[in-house]
Amino acid sequence: MKTTLTLIALVLFSATSLLADDIKVLPAPKVGDVTFTHKKHQELLKGCAPCHSTAAGGKIENLSKKDDAHNLCKGCHETKKKGPVKCGECHKKNR
Repeated sequence: MKTTLTLIALVLFSATSLLADDIKVLPAPKVGDVTFTHKKHQELLKGCAPCHSTAAGGKIENLSKKDDAHNLCKGCHETKKKGPVKCGECHKKNR
């Protein structure tokens, strides 16, 4: 019985860790961080290239600049008519 409970706990912990790794947070301390699910974006956009400079992914250049982040993220949401476009829909203040 202990082995079964230990195995269940391990599986649940592993699943939670995998899901947590998929959550990305873009810091924006003054207006609230932007949190999104990376895998969901990859699936919807069919790869890395729409956001990253290469099809292999990697760092997104200049994302730390407000206008660049808005052009990339908000611009895509507006173009595809899918996803949040208002400030408070993306930016969530930590309470």
